[in-house]
This record gives sequence, structure tokens and C-alpha cells, in this order.
Amino acid sequence: MAPIVTILIAFVTLAIGLLVGYLIRKSIAEAKIKSAEEAAAKILIDARKESETRKKEALLEAKEEIHRLRSEADRENKERHNDLVRQEKRLQKKEEDIDRKLEGIERKEEGIRKKEQELEEQGAHLDELQQHKMQELEEISGITSTEAKQILLNTIESEVKHEAAMMIRDIENSAREEGEKRAREIVASAIQRVAADHVAETTVSVVPLPNEEMKGRIIGREGRNIRTLETLTGIDLIIDDTPEAVILSGFDPVRREIARNALEKLILDGRIQPGRIEEMVEKSRREVEQRIWDEGEQATFDTNVHGLHSELIKLLGRLKVRTSYGQNVLKHSVEVSHLAGVMAAELGADVALAKRAGLLHDIGKAIDHEVEGSHTAIGADMARKYKEGPGVIHAILAHHGDVEVTSLEDALVQAADTISAARPGARRETLEYYIKRLQKLEEIAESFEGVEKCYAIQAGREIRIIVEPDKIDDLMATRTAREIAKRVEAELEYPGQIKVVVIRETRAVDYAK
Repeated sequence: MAPIVTILIAFVTLAIGLLVGYLIRKSIAEAKIKSAEEAAAKILIDARKESETRKKEALLEAKEEIHRLRSEADRENKERHNDLVRQEKRLQKKEEDIDRKLEGIERKEEGIRKKEQELEEQGAHLDELQQHKMQELEEISGITSTEAKQILLNTIESEVKHEAAMMIRDIENSAREEGEKRAREIVASAIQRVAADHVAETTVSVVPLPNEEMKGRIIGREGRNIRTLETLTGIDLIIDDTPEAVILSGFDPVRREIARNALEKLILDGRIQPGRIEEMVEKSRREVEQRIWDEGEQATFDTNVHGLHSELIKLLGRLKVRTSYGQNVLKHSVEVSHLAGVMAAELGADVALAKRAGLLHDIGKAIDHEVEGSHTAIGADMARKYKEGPGVIHAILAHHGDVEVTSLEDALVQAADTISAARPGARRETLEYYIKRLQKLEEIAESFEGVEKCYAIQAGREIRIIVEPDKIDDLMATRTAREIAKRVEAELEYPGQIKVVVIRETRAVDYAK
């Protein structure tokens, strides 16, 4: 029983303690709440008082601001009013000035109208006088005013033509003298510096034989050896009565060179049979192709032109066995490259472009027997195909005048080509073609009115024309020379240039008795 009583007492005590603690805390909280409510009421009273004070202050400030703004607005309105008054006064004054000026202008216009009327009357009077004078002049002279004007115009036209012709002649003479002097200096310098071989070359087309017996061995039994050689090379072998020689005939210079080389090897070897012929032709083909490459590469080294496509180098090498009027085309191309480069350096042009174009200008001749077209068009196509620049391509097209010369380099390549071809002994022509060219040259000159005689001299490089002095005067002689030169350029093909000289001679003869 005792433990249970003890526990009950403890519980009762705890409950009483909790109740007392609750009451104490409640009284403390109520006291705090009352104090807080009193503080809040005080704060509200203070806030109301402060808000009333601030409201009064704000009203005062607003009234003062309104009063200030009204004062400023009144002042601005007053100033604007004063400005408007001043502007009105100025406008009124300007209007008065304009009215006065308008009155003055009206008076001047009235005076001008009167003067215009007077001038019209005077003009009409002058027209009557002029017409009267013209009638008197026409009666005195016996011609009308229209005829007089035409006579005057004809006289002036004749004088102007005469003076223009004289001026043109003087300018041409001066320009020609200066140009020829400068050109001679540049060309002479270029020729001296290049100093190339002048002797013409021909591709060898005759193979010497050690004896007449060798002809039979070349022909072979029933002609099988010669047929084999002709089939493999594409070249015709002509075996005739020419002593100890075989003639090779073919349009392709490379094939002709291969045939010549193979035939010489067979002659030295002595064993001439179809199998051996095939072996020697193949060996010669390899040797010629290697020689072509070496020649083309050497040409680029000699001219210092680098960066060419390998196919262009091969085409250059093929020019070694190509001739033009007996002149070796590869040597001609190298010479043109040097000449164009030297002249370009003298004139301040692009030396590299001039040399490159000069070296490639005749590249089309390497395959002109295989491809249709002129060698200039073929060469330009090859240069375009292997990525040469537009300057080189245009120079190739322009070096024979197929297209218009558009740059100094084009003109230099054209001039260098002419110089190389016109060297003494550089080229040769057949006698028949040479005679025909001279005859055609004289026929062109004789076709002009007033020409008495003409003579082609200096191997066709100059033509001297004697004209009738009573039909052609000095000015007409200049024009005749120019027209003949143009006809020659249009109708003839010739290496170098042709000088046209017109001679007009007047003689006064008398006898002392």
C-alpha cells in the first residue's frame, strides 16, 4: 500500500505544480499583453500626430510650388508676348520694303518692255537693210548667197585638208624618225646581246649508205624489209638512182627522225630483217623521245623559263626536228624568247612574261600536222590546256596578227619573231615562191593610179615606186605610200617587213642658145 500511496501523492503534487505554473504563466502573459496594447496605442497616437504634421507641411510646400510655377508661367508668357510684338513690327517693316521694291520692279519692267519694242523695231529695220544689201551684193557679184556660202565652204575645206595633210605628214615624219631611232637602238642592243647563230638548218631526210649493195638489203626479199620499216615508222623510203643514199619522206618530223635513226643503226649493225627492224625502231623511238625531252628541258634552262608543264616541254623538244623556211623552230623560239626579254627589259615591260611567251609562241608547230588549224590557234589551245596564263595565250595568238595586240608584251613577241625570221640567212624560200611574191608585190604597187614604175629590191624587203609628178603631189605621195603598205599587209605573206618608198621627182629643163 505504501508504494501506491507514494505514487499517488507524487502525481497529485505534480498536478498541483503544473496548475500553479500555468496560472503564473497566464498572469505574466496577460501583463505582457496589456503592456503591449498600451505601447501600441501610444504608437498609433504618435503616428497620427506625426502624419497630421507632415500633411500640413506637404500642403504648405505644394502651395509654395504652385505659386512659383505660376510666377514663372506669367514671366514666360510676358516674354513671348514681347517677342510676338517685336516680330510683328519686323514683318510689317519687311512688307513695306517689299511693296516699295515691287513698285520699283514694275517701273523697270515697263522700261524694259519699251526697250524691247524699240529693239524689235530696230531689228526689223536692220533685216530690211541687210536684205537690201544682200540683193545689191548678189546683183553686183552675179551669184546668190547660197552659192557664195558653198564657195566659201569649199575654199575653207580645201585649205583645212591641205593644212591637215601637212600637219599629219610633219607629225608622222617626226614620230617615225624618233620611233625608228629608238627602235634601232633597242633592236641593235637585243641582237648584239643575244648573238644567236644565223645559219639556217634543215632536217636531214637523206641517209647515206656505205655501198650500193646496202639498198638491196634494205629492200629485202620481196620488199619485206622496206615494208616493215615503212609500216613501223609511218615514213616512206625512196630508193632510186641516187648513189649511196636513201631518201626518207614524211610530214611528221619526229617519225622521220625515228626512221632515220633506226635506219642508221641497222646499217651499222648489218643485220637487216623484220625482227631486227622492229627492235631498232623501238629503240630509236625511245632515244628520240628522250632526246626530245632533253632538248625541251635545255631550252627552258637556256631561256630561264621555269614551271612549264611536262607536256609543253615535250612539245618544245619536238620543235628541234621541225623547220620553217629552213630555220630550226626550237632555236628560233629560244632566240625569240631572248630577244623579247631583252627588249622588255629596255622598255620596262614584264620580262618573265615576254620570255615565256616568246619561247612558246610557235609551240603549235610541234603538232600542226596532227591537228587541224593554224599553228597560232593550236599553240594557244595547248597553252590553255596546260594552265598557262592569259598573257602568254594572247601573245601566242597575236604574234602573227590573228588577234589584236593588247599589251606591250604582245608587241615585243611579235617584233622578236620578225627579227629572228628576218636575220640574213635565217630562212630560205623556194625560188618559185620567192619570184611569185616579188611579182605580186609589184602588181599591188602598179594597181594604184599615178604610179609610173616600181621595182622590188633588197630581196623583196623594199619596193621603190616612181609616180607621175603632175598627177600626185607631195601630200598624195605620203598617202599613196601608206595605202600601198596596207594593201601589202592585207594581201601578202612574207617574213620580216617590207619598206615602201614613193619617189616623186619634178625636173625643170631649159637650153641656153
